[in-house]
Amino acid sequence: MKKAVVIGGSGFLGSHVADELTDRGYNVTIFDAKASPWLKANQTLVLDNMLDKKALLGVLKDANYLFHFGGVADIAYSRDQPFETINQNVMGTTLALEAAIESNIEHFVYASTMYVNSPHGSFYRASKQAAEILIETYSEKFSIDYTLLRYGSLYGPRAQSWNGLQKYVEQVVRTGSLTYTGTGKEKREYIHVMDAARLTVDILDEMYKNRAITVTGQQVLNSRELIDLIFEISGVQPNVVFKEKKHNDDHYTLTPYRYVPKPSQKLVPGEFIDLAQGVFDIVREMHEKTQKNE
Repeated sequence: MKKAVVIGGSGFLGSHVADELTDRGYNVTIFDAKASPWLKANQTLVLDNMLDKKALLGVLKDANYLFHFGGVADIAYSRDQPFETINQNVMGTTLALEAAIESNIEHFVYASTMYVNSPHGSFYRASKQAAEILIETYSEKFSIDYTLLRYGSLYGPRAQSWNGLQKYVEQVVRTGSLTYTGTGKEKREYIHVMDAARLTVDILDEMYKNRAITVTGQQVLNSRELIDLIFEISGVQPNVVFKEKKHNDDHYTLTPYRYVPKPSQKLVPGEFIDLAQGVFDIVREMHEKTQKNE
């Protein structure tokens, strides 16, 4: 049984990847600063700081794979906290690489973002670009195998409150209305987090080593279509206000892509959770939470 360590395994995507690894028979250790409410009985949890190299070396003993999902992921937070974003996302990645090399890790898997192809995303995007360059350079110098995973628009259970789709559903369910910053023409390639987790573990195959992979879905909706879907599934009469975007808005409109010299391979699920079903599950969960709080 091979050992996989998931830094940030208590979070949204990280916890689902940890579960997928466990389901496939890997010995899984979650390394996080906070406890996971979704920890399985056959998973190990180590609570510590990913900026502590000694702690990293301890958890990586006898490990084969390191999945690095730790750090700042909220674009709005990164815009206001540049130092913390760089410290967590750049220095955190550097320390993880150093520990991985000393521990003879077979495969270093990094959670990046489609925003690395974009001028948007504030310090979040900049930190991910820097981290990708560092990983490639460490690989050149120390021959550590890696995969860069550039995720599209994730949604599904365990999402943070600032997750785009989660935030829209919560507004509609709780208030019966939605204020949306944008025109309604913005497009996203949505992928359910469980589909993303499956693809994430799939890339342990040799063919995906030392490559950048875009992990995204096959369902593309503009924001107007998504909002209509949320209102319909929620059983609420549409009541939406579109607010004009600011000129310095950190999110892209139709595509994150700008020309870059190193394109990535795109990986999409052959079988996937339908977006309408995913939205329905979030609506149901939100209703249940609302009823408990009443």
